[in-house]
Amino acid sequence: MSKRVAVIDLGSNSARLAIFERTSRLGFYILREFKAKVRLGKGAYGNGGIITNEAMNETLKVLGEFKKQLKTYKVSRIICGGTSALRDAPNKSEFVGRARRELGLNFSVISGKEEAFLGGIAALNLLDGITDGVSVDIGGGSTEFALIRGGRITKQLSLNIGTVRLKELFFDKNDFKGAVKFVEKELEMLDFTSENLIAIGGSLRAITTAVMKEQNYPFEILHNFKFGYKERKPLIKRIASAQVSELKGLGIKKERFDTVREGALICHLVAKKLHAKNVITSGVGVREGMFLKNLLRPAYKLPRGFSPSLRSLQDRFCKSPLGLVTKHCSELFSLLGEACKFEKTQLHPLLVASKLCNIGESIGVSGEAENAAFITKKALAFGFDHQKRLLVAKILESKGKKANLGAFEELLPSTKVVHALSFVLYVAKVLAHTEAGFSFSGGVLKVSGVAGSKVLTPLLEKLELPQGVEELAVV
Repeated sequence: MSKRVAVIDLGSNSARLAIFERTSRLGFYILREFKAKVRLGKGAYGNGGIITNEAMNETLKVLGEFKKQLKTYKVSRIICGGTSALRDAPNKSEFVGRARRELGLNFSVISGKEEAFLGGIAALNLLDGITDGVSVDIGGGSTEFALIRGGRITKQLSLNIGTVRLKELFFDKNDFKGAVKFVEKELEMLDFTSENLIAIGGSLRAITTAVMKEQNYPFEILHNFKFGYKERKPLIKRIASAQVSELKGLGIKKERFDTVREGALICHLVAKKLHAKNVITSGVGVREGMFLKNLLRPAYKLPRGFSPSLRSLQDRFCKSPLGLVTKHCSELFSLLGEACKFEKTQLHPLLVASKLCNIGESIGVSGEAENAAFITKKALAFGFDHQKRLLVAKILESKGKKANLGAFEELLPSTKVVHALSFVLYVAKVLAHTEAGFSFSGGVLKVSGVAGSKVLTPLLEKLELPQGVEELAVV
C-alpha cells in the first residue's frame, strides 16, 4: 500500500477527504482532513432519489478543490466511495462518469451492508477494547448497523433513516410525529440488541459534544468518549424536539443546526430499540474503514493489542534507542506493586509510557517531558480510552515527581499512584542502557550495577521518592 493514501467519502450531506500517512507496515496517522457540505441528496428524497443538476455541479466543484489538495500533499493513492445518496440515485452513472472524466476520480458506489461493515471495522480496530456492541452510523440518507460479537462483525444492516431524508420528508413540514412513525417502522427490521451503542457520524458527534458540555467533561477529545445513555437521554430528547433557536443553548454548534434534531431523534429511537445502556463515541467511521479494508485484507483485523497510533509515534518521534527501559519498568512495577498500591491495569499504560519516554527529544531537550506528554495527549488516539491516554501522558510529564492532576483528577488514579508510576519510569529511563538489578525490602529500593557512576547516581538521587518507598540505595 502507498505511503500517503487519500480517502474521499461522499455522503448525502457532506463530502469528506482524509489523508492517511503510513509510517510503517501498520503504523499510521491522519495527516489532514477536509470537509464540505455539498448536500448531494438535496431535493432527492421527494423526487425518486434523482440527484439534481445543482447538487451534482456543486459536489463536483468541491471535489475539484479536494483534487488540488491531493496534489499539494503529493498523495500517491486515492480511494473514493459514495454512500446513500449515490447508491439510491437512478442517475448515479452520470455523476460517476463526470467525476471520472472531469476530475480523474473513480468512485465506487458503496452498498448499505458494505457501508455498515466499513464503520464496524473502523470501530473494532481503532476504539479501545471493543468486543461486543453495535456500531450505529447515522448519515444523511441512511443509518448503518454492524453487530460486533466476540471481537468479530457478525451482522450488518442498512436502513433508510438518515438526517437529510427526515429533514426533507418530515421536519421541514413540521411533522415530528410522522418522523417518529417513519423511523419506528424502519427499525422493525433491526433484529438484534446490545448494551453498547457505538456512535458514528457527524450528528452523533455533535450530540456527544453537547453531552460533554452538559457534564463539564475536562478532555475535549470525542474519540473513545463514553457515557451512560439513561443519564443523557433527557438532553438527547430535548435536542430532537427543540426549535432551531434553542439548539445553541443545548450545546449544539451552528453548523449542525440543520440536521442535528433529526440525528437526535434517530439516536433516541435506535438506543431504545437496541436496549442500549452505554454510548461509546467513535471519531472514526467509513473513511477509516475504507483505508483499513485496503490495509488489512483479507482478515480486516489488526494484531491483538496493536495500536497504529503508538507505532506511528514511535516511528516519527523516537530519535534515540530506549534500551532496557520497558524491561526495567516491568520489573520495578512487580517489585513495588504492593507498597505503591498499583493495580494490574496500570501496567499497560506504564509500559506504553516506557516506549514513548524519549519522543520529546524530537523537539529538543528543553521541556522534553512536557513535550512528550503533549504529543501523547494529542496523538495517542487509536486503541486507547481517555483514562489510559491521559495516564500515559501524566506519567511522562511528571518526571518522577509528585503529579499535578489538575482538571483530569476524576479520570486518573490518585496523585500518589501517578507519582509512583512516574518514579518507576524515570528510574528505568536513567538506567536505559545499564543491566541494573533491583531489590525491594523494608521500604528500601536497592539498585545494583551502577555503583560509582558519577553520571547515573546523581540522576537517581534527584528523583522524588513516592509513598511506599522510603529510600533509594545505589549498591
